[in-house]
Amino acid sequence: MKQLKRNIAIVCGGDSSEHDVSLRSAQGIYSWFDKERYNVYIVDVKGQDWHVELPGGVTAKIDRNDFSFVEDGKAKLFDYAYITIHGTPGENGILQGYFDLIDLPYSTSGVLVEAMTFDKFVLNQYLRGYGVAVADSMLIRRGFEHLVSKDEIEQRIGMPCFVKPATDGSSFGVSKVKNKDQLAPALRKAMLESDEIMVEQYLEGTEITIGCYKTSEKEVLLPITEVVTKNEFFDYDAKYNGQVEEITPARISEDWARRVREITSHIYDILHCNGIIRIDYIISKEGKIRMLEVNTTPGMTPTSFIPQQVKAAGMTMTEVLTDIVENQF
Repeated sequence: MKQLKRNIAIVCGGDSSEHDVSLRSAQGIYSWFDKERYNVYIVDVKGQDWHVELPGGVTAKIDRNDFSFVEDGKAKLFDYAYITIHGTPGENGILQGYFDLIDLPYSTSGVLVEAMTFDKFVLNQYLRGYGVAVADSMLIRRGFEHLVSKDEIEQRIGMPCFVKPATDGSSFGVSKVKNKDQLAPALRKAMLESDEIMVEQYLEGTEITIGCYKTSEKEVLLPITEVVTKNEFFDYDAKYNGQVEEITPARISEDWARRVREITSHIYDILHCNGIIRIDYIISKEGKIRMLEVNTTPGMTPTSFIPQQVKAAGMTMTEVLTDIVENQF
């Protein structure tokens, strides 16, 4: 008897500034999925508008009671959700909680992990407790800005520093602040994206990033990419408009690479991650590896880091996606 294909939902969109980036990731993932093995659909989630794209350029409404839809007069259910929303509700645990309620397997980590990794400040404090080196930082909440003075920030964090939303990605709302007079406009910019702002120590050194996923049968640590930006920092234009040089494998010694792989595997296990993640680091001039960010729904456009690293490893994205899906069945 021929085995039925699983119905896969590539869930994209979301309600943050990264909506369009997410749609681009979904197109990349769709192109890589094994269509001989899976029935693959793109589901766009934005506010109350949840719909699935069907052949012929038409869409069908998603029934949020069970995440089903109607195609050719027949109700269809999904067997698996591949989440590629960057930002809320797919990267902060909200959508994961929904899928848990309807008992639908999904590609990311669970509710707690997603909520924690989405908040950069909370994640840093948590991992610091496990001995992971991170940059020093301070948290400023909307309405409580008066509790932290410019002088206090300058004294504790130093200048230059980064002011960024604690809960957003793609470098939206991020500023590199060179003196305390630039703090106020930087905070206003960041608060357009989030109610919680992180003021983070500036670290000079070599910025790198590495992808990782684990299944019940294997651990895959992808080749490390070195990030060399022409801009002040790795901002939106650098990420998506080509204003960056991405070197895979990174120009670091094998000893450094081994240490980065060990830390990455350790963080994956500490957080009980699921699916593919990407962790950003900086190797300071003093020779210390500091974790910058854990990305649990990393970009998946054809030019994103993960596809580059998979290619450099001699693997295919089709193979990786199949590994991730089948690990949950």
